[in-house]
Amino acid sequence: MAKRDYYQVLGVTKNASEAEIKKAYRATAMKYHPDRNPDDKAAEEKFKEAAEAYEVLSDSDKKARYDRYGHAGVDPNAGFGGGGRRSGGMTMEDIFSQFGSAFSDEGSPFDSFFGGSSRTGGGQRGSNLRVKVKLNLEEIAKGAKKKIKIKKQIKCSPCGGSGAKDSNSKKTCSTCHGSGYVKQVRNTFLGQMQTTGVCHTCNGLGQIITSQCVHCKGEGRVYGEETIDIEIPQGVHDGIQLSMSGKGNVGAHGAPAGDLIINIEEEAHPNLVRDGSNVIFELSMNFADLILGTSVEVPTIDGRVKIKIPPGTPSGKVFRLKDKGLPNVQSYGKGDQLVKVHVWTPKKFTTEE
Repeated sequence: MAKRDYYQVLGVTKNASEAEIKKAYRATAMKYHPDRNPDDKAAEEKFKEAAEAYEVLSDSDKKARYDRYGHAGVDPNAGFGGGGRRSGGMTMEDIFSQFGSAFSDEGSPFDSFFGGSSRTGGGQRGSNLRVKVKLNLEEIAKGAKKKIKIKKQIKCSPCGGSGAKDSNSKKTCSTCHGSGYVKQVRNTFLGQMQTTGVCHTCNGLGQIITSQCVHCKGEGRVYGEETIDIEIPQGVHDGIQLSMSGKGNVGAHGAPAGDLIINIEEEAHPNLVRDGSNVIFELSMNFADLILGTSVEVPTIDGRVKIKIPPGTPSGKVFRLKDKGLPNVQSYGKGDQLVKVHVWTPKKFTTEE
């Protein structure tokens, strides 16, 4: 079944402010919260759908891609590396741990309803990283594979990311019994509700470290370097952002890594100018050739091609070379190359001329 428009899911317009989006999500999530709709699968799916919509619309980068390309812009399998989630891929714990801050207004009853700030424990994912990748028109036309080295937080090898000195240097948390979460019954304006929060004893790790790893000082990560292979789809343009999930900084104590955000920079071509999916070449010719007609070679993205200039061609004439442009990111087919003819007037003449 096709996904619903995220703005429709939250009941807001495309021009809605960040505060309006947050307010709409709170209202929708409250309406379909599992504690208010026990054993109601339909309500649970709408609750997850609202969280998925908020995940995209509350992130300026993802929102921009969604506004331009729709669901494909935030689908990691659609060629954009969008970093969004597939429908049904978000669990309740994902929702509570990632979006609890949307309900954490000071003094708000939403705190107790959603577990509030108690869900921001030590299992927090690592931060995102941003890199710039320069591409020429040939790489944009065919797609490109880049190998880049990035300095970032990586998993500590000696302890495997646990932060413990060895396997005997950690024990199961006695408070949460290894789950990392504890259940609490809270009194809210809707009545008594059971919430699940991060265990404060172990900060959501489920284990207590008795002796720290000397290499990472118990954090489970160190500053290092990683070589990453980036695959860039055809037809991207200057300013577009791609995302690689899990390639950012590693989280502490084995928490998942953030994302790698790739900003595309388009290099200027020596002969061609891009215009959307079309490319333009300015062809200067002398007056005699335009009157008599001739054949000339012009550069294209795929190499030089010969075109025929008919006799009597006026200055300003545009020749179209079909499918010699750039592929479209979101659809099939390619743009064209436009060859604009101009009269070249020499400043000096020879006796023969």
